[in-house]
Amino acid sequence: MWCQRLAWLLRGPCRQRGITGRRWSWLPQDPGPILATPVRGHPTATESAQCVWQLHRDHLELRYGNTLMRLDFVWLRDHCRSASCYNAKTNQRSLDTASVDLAIRPQAVRVDESTLFLTWPDGHVTRYGLEWLVKNSYEGQKQQVMHPRILWNADIYRQAQVPSVDCRSFLETDEGLKEFLQNFLLYGIAFVENVTPTKEDTEILAERISIIRETIYGRMWYFTSDFSRGDTAYTKLALDRHTDTTYFQEPCGIQVFHCLKHEGTGGRTLLVDGFHAAEQVLRQAPEHFQLLTKVPLKHEYVENVGGCHNHMIGVGPVLNVYPWNNELYLIRYNNYDRAVINTVPHDVVRRWYHAHRALTAELRRPDNELWVKLKPGKALFVDNWRVLHGREAFTGYRQLCGCYLTRDDVLNTARLLGLQA
Repeated sequence: MWCQRLAWLLRGPCRQRGITGRRWSWLPQDPGPILATPVRGHPTATESAQCVWQLHRDHLELRYGNTLMRLDFVWLRDHCRSASCYNAKTNQRSLDTASVDLAIRPQAVRVDESTLFLTWPDGHVTRYGLEWLVKNSYEGQKQQVMHPRILWNADIYRQAQVPSVDCRSFLETDEGLKEFLQNFLLYGIAFVENVTPTKEDTEILAERISIIRETIYGRMWYFTSDFSRGDTAYTKLALDRHTDTTYFQEPCGIQVFHCLKHEGTGGRTLLVDGFHAAEQVLRQAPEHFQLLTKVPLKHEYVENVGGCHNHMIGVGPVLNVYPWNNELYLIRYNNYDRAVINTVPHDVVRRWYHAHRALTAELRRPDNELWVKLKPGKALFVDNWRVLHGREAFTGYRQLCGCYLTRDDVLNTARLLGLQA
């Protein structure tokens, strides 16, 4: 039915249907558009900005370019950017949303080449740029990517020859900082070279892009294989790929590593693009991908070592996606810290194990493994919501420092430099 209606509408370059003060009749089901005035052509619309629109009883249906939008009348009134409804200086809404009549309908609608005009029953006029509507409508957002990325395996990353950024350029110039952040946003990892190998200098480095997130491990953590905490990281054992702090309700966003000293062998750092692995699962077995986005799991950390007493529990699915475009934004994967699975019913748990196995197989594919030897002076920043890390076993004395960064502040810094984040 919609195709027939649209074909009729597209006979003219831009057709509109306006509303007068006529009362509308409400029916159990929407029988189609409710008209109040005759249809008139709009001669100012151009072929490059073709616009057709149609009124229904509770929303405006508008096609602009290649985007068909369905805009609820309450939404259209609530998002008005006029001076009385929106404070452009603070970028905050002034209109009290709760005061908007939920049965509101415009009295008149008009569209020119670039703007939608709506006149409300109280005489207030709302104006929307058509490009703004495309960008901010649900249908427009569904077509957009929130965070542009380059998914990688080991070969893709090596062939890209992503440069490290010199410490001085990183600290003293916007150009160096922007290059670093662009690399980080695209690949989920980035390196800074020629850093003085001390905890204090690593802290200065981290504070260049973010507030440091203090956790149960402190502000700047500094560890060796001394078993001082109840965590496998404080040993010489190999660590399988994982993301950190899965037992936090909001896992830490960014992790900084700086190897200050290593007198021994082994200890290479393993990096795996979790989003690349998840993308492979989505292509090969979309039902597994969808299950991993829906089943909530508990992750738990219990520690009673020395003066450290902690019991942390975080809940969430392995894969977290934006519901409007299915874009993956967080992977919560840590087999060490996954708690008892008691949030999944019997008829789902076996299917979940199959889905988890499919993702694990991708994460463990050798061609997805990027191995890096961290050395004094080379700091590594890891997107803990995307890239899994691990390490091989090592011998000798190995000393690392680092910290967690607040994700919001890193993205804020990137946006202020003109990057999409």
